[in-house]
Amino acid sequence: MTLRVLYLAHDLADPAIRRRVLMLRAGGAEVMLAGFRRDENALAAVEGIQPIELGTTSDGQFVQRAVSVVKASLLVKSKLGHLPRPDVIIARNLEMLSVAYRARHIFGSPVPMVYECLDIHRLMLRKDVIGSALRSLEGRFSRDASLLITSSPAFVEHYFKPLSDVDLPVMLLENKVLDLEDNHGAASVSQSPPTPEQPWKIGWFGALRCAKSLKLLSDFTRAMEGRVVVDMRGRPAHGEFDDFDALIAREPYISFHGAYRNPEDLADIYSQIHFVWAIDFYEEGQNSSWLLPNRLYEGCRHGGIPIALKGTETAHYLNRKAIGFEIGDASVAALTSLFETMTTERCLQAVEHLNGQDPRNFTLNKGDCETFVARLSALPAPHSRATMARQKPAHSSSGPATVPTPKTSATKVDVHDG
Repeated sequence: MTLRVLYLAHDLADPAIRRRVLMLRAGGAEVMLAGFRRDENALAAVEGIQPIELGTTSDGQFVQRAVSVVKASLLVKSKLGHLPRPDVIIARNLEMLSVAYRARHIFGSPVPMVYECLDIHRLMLRKDVIGSALRSLEGRFSRDASLLITSSPAFVEHYFKPLSDVDLPVMLLENKVLDLEDNHGAASVSQSPPTPEQPWKIGWFGALRCAKSLKLLSDFTRAMEGRVVVDMRGRPAHGEFDDFDALIAREPYISFHGAYRNPEDLADIYSQIHFVWAIDFYEEGQNSSWLLPNRLYEGCRHGGIPIALKGTETAHYLNRKAIGFEIGDASVAALTSLFETMTTERCLQAVEHLNGQDPRNFTLNKGDCETFVARLSALPAPHSRATMARQKPAHSSSGPATVPTPKTSATKVDVHDG
């Protein structure tokens, strides 16, 4: 029987939402999509799916988003009640978890819920009454859920295990490249190392929300006088910059090339650069230090050499696999030191190290999608989860595993076997 999924999205224009919908459909699920919209992005549309819009929200406008969520929660029956009963509801981020909490009973009997949290907002980490209240709400809304999906073990280690009130089995679903053609060849790079007259190219792709990165790269490329340039692609969070377009226009060595389709355009855009900017200071010392970004996996899969900041989870990932480059601090001097010593031979050796990796480290194929959907199909009904939590979990030699609870373990889990 086909699994019917209601996916509640925090931002219908987010390419990551499209990628998750594609993954669910590739796994054999029927997907109904509903959520908020922050802006227009035609490249985030999924053929054959007409999303239900619950309202409009804005980046960085927490109060406005909270009001929109309350309104959507009150109107959930009129907005979603006409849909066929889903077999599972996936709620992306806390705001959608609150909507799912209200929606789970409108289909006749409670529907299993999944909480998908791929970022830890700084408000959740506050040690005052605001942070405490938000964590309490998160715990309350997740109490009848059956599974937590997150993308980095550091989120479990630094937030869900020690701070959060969420008490759920955990599935680690990394931000890997969706490879539905199962094209697991060796990583490759079409862009050859530059001649002495040509610049090195750094690609900064995806969610562009870090003003500190832009300032650092601006100062660095100017200091290098064009020997290193930066190509930016993706969705700028305009609220995080003082006139993003004007800033880019003033930079002689930084270019913005707009949005792209993920995964369809990845091979092309990564073939045009040598290095991947896998550094983020958006929530420095917190979420930015713990995440494993999409561009990390995309670059490694397509031959772009990642550059990470020492001490972050991204740097730990690169160190474990002996790939990429690390800078010791966020300074022009550190970047200059890296590129003043960069040679064709050193670049080719770094690409060779990427080629030596198992491509499955960076990709999810159709079989992984099917395993993911099978895991969702096996979720217990809400009323039985508390009973199951008291039972000792069975162990299996294959298939998707879960961590019994983030309060007791932060073990890494993948959706694929082996």
